[in-house]
Amino acid sequence: MGILGGSFNPAHEGHLHISLLALKLLKLDEVWWMVSPQNPLKSTDGMARFEERLANARALVRHPSIRITDIESRLGSTNTAESLAVLKRGFPKTHFVWLMGADNLKQISRWHQWTRIFNQVPIAVFDRAPYSFGALAGKAAKAFFRFKKKPSDAYNLANMPAPAWMFFHTRLHPGSATDIRAQRDAVPRSEGQKGSRRTAKGE
Repeated sequence: MGILGGSFNPAHEGHLHISLLALKLLKLDEVWWMVSPQNPLKSTDGMARFEERLANARALVRHPSIRITDIESRLGSTNTAESLAVLKRGFPKTHFVWLMGADNLKQISRWHQWTRIFNQVPIAVFDRAPYSFGALAGKAAKAFFRFKKKPSDAYNLANMPAPAWMFFHTRLHPGSATDIRAQRDAVPRSEGQKGSRRTAKGE
């Protein structure tokens, strides 16, 4: 079972790309998107409501093996390490794999109890430009270097005892939540559009 956690602000094709790769390469039964109520490392400015992010993710995904879940909200946790611990207790016969992009590997050492995550479940990291070099040279990759496995054994990653992780140099996807928000919030610059905004503001 793959777990892809995050703010999903908003969910986009890049998230779907990673999920489909995980299903194929790791031979997973399902991937769960664990939508976070609020990432403690991210500002609340520009963060859509949890219900809106959850609904957008569900509207995007139409795949029978990808499930959108509010389980972290119901667990009352924004701490990934604790959420994984609860999941493992609740589903003792399920083999979980934590999925993430190279950008998260680069900064996971800032997460609360980040070493506990590596020691709880196997981890699959997927290439994401321009973070790959920095991620593989970062604190987490160095700390767990001797537990890095060959991608050729990807089909068995879910069954490997933690710590175990892999880095997949796969086809990159340009999807970025930051870029999507920037495009969505871009202010039109034509004079006619400016006038329309002033009228709306006056109303």
